[in-house]
Amino acid sequence: MTTGEKLEMVSRKILAASRNELYLKMRFLDVALSSLSFVMDIGVNGLGTDGLSLYYHPQKLGGLYREDRVRVNRLYLHLVLHGIFHHMTRSRGRSMRLYSLACDIATESILDSMQHRCILMSRSALRRQTYQRLSKELKVLSADKVYKVLESMELAERELSALEEEFRVDDHGYWPKEEERKRQEEIENRWKDISEQMETEMETFSKEMSSGMGDLIGQLRVENRERFDYRQFLKKFSVLREETAVDEDSFDYVFYTYGLSLYGNLPLVEPLEWKETRKVEEFAVVIDTSMSCTGQLVRKFLEETYGVLSENNSFFRKVNIHIIQCDDQVQTDQKITSGEELKEYMENLELRGEGGTDFRPAFEYVEALRRQHVFGQLKGLIYFTDGKGTYPTKMPPYETAFVFLKEDYEDMEVPPWAMKLVLSEEDLTQQGSLDVYCPKGVQEYR
Repeated sequence: MTTGEKLEMVSRKILAASRNELYLKMRFLDVALSSLSFVMDIGVNGLGTDGLSLYYHPQKLGGLYREDRVRVNRLYLHLVLHGIFHHMTRSRGRSMRLYSLACDIATESILDSMQHRCILMSRSALRRQTYQRLSKELKVLSADKVYKVLESMELAERELSALEEEFRVDDHGYWPKEEERKRQEEIENRWKDISEQMETEMETFSKEMSSGMGDLIGQLRVENRERFDYRQFLKKFSVLREETAVDEDSFDYVFYTYGLSLYGNLPLVEPLEWKETRKVEEFAVVIDTSMSCTGQLVRKFLEETYGVLSENNSFFRKVNIHIIQCDDQVQTDQKITSGEELKEYMENLELRGEGGTDFRPAFEYVEALRRQHVFGQLKGLIYFTDGKGTYPTKMPPYETAFVFLKEDYEDMEVPPWAMKLVLSEEDLTQQGSLDVYCPKGVQEYR
């Protein structure tokens, strides 16, 4: 055997031994630990991954193993956790330097919270201080949230370098770039199934085995929430109706243009002047105006609704939307029939209430509107809130979604007939499309 072949054989044995030791303590990680193929690369700085393979430098790996095999175990699991939490595919236009650091801090915080001896190491003073500082603002140290806090700190170069030296343990040079959409999609799809399977096993069959796993289950719940574009979600409340428009699907351009070419200005087939379309026509939006909801977040939520309303392919030209403000009683009801009216409503938005949170008055009010035939074919109600309240006991005859402004969504229960979706303040304040999240175990948006 050549020297290179010997190095490769020894390195693979080290990685296999590390994988087996991790598996014996964390059996619900079996699929994740076996998902990365081993590839020798003398250009990697220690170890790195692209989500598909684990790249290793044989000399550096061997030296690290001789020094302390626990560090190899931690590094292997660190790489796997990057995949489980989709760190490699969700940078979304952020500063890559700061985002990489946030991913490493989030990952190392999980490892440091675990109690298994095979990965147990002492924490430095800087590491303890960093966790304490972040925990004051965050319940779960996910990469997205850590990035937001780091960005707000406006760290000096010296502080940033010190954090990188403390938390950077792997090479992120193999992570796909934002423009590599096809590669990102492949990596995302591979780890999505692995991550969801892990969460299910930890919550059900492997509760005893998952003891000592620290913050891992909390992170999984955050990362595995289903994401939906708000525009697509609103289409759930659509109805099928005829609309005056050219039906391009049933229009034959061959005969139409043949008539024009043959007779000059006489097409053989006239286009149909109506077609059946599925769009949103009626729904209700209830805004929780208790002390917990701020005007800025309500305005952003309504702006996103206005963005959907202004799209011709989402709503009919005339709509019947009621925006209801309610705390423990209905405060105002504004009827919206067009995008212009919604824009004017936002420009003069004034929240009224600031009492307690009770969901029942809004449902009773909407039911009264239905009996008065104010709504003809009400398809759904969206309740925008961030607090707990008293729910109706009876299921309404339309779809209902509670949109919460919280991260600790697992503590909030909704009736079995309602959908629960979660927004963070970051989702509302950042530019671009608004994502909504549906926790597992709750009736999902269909």
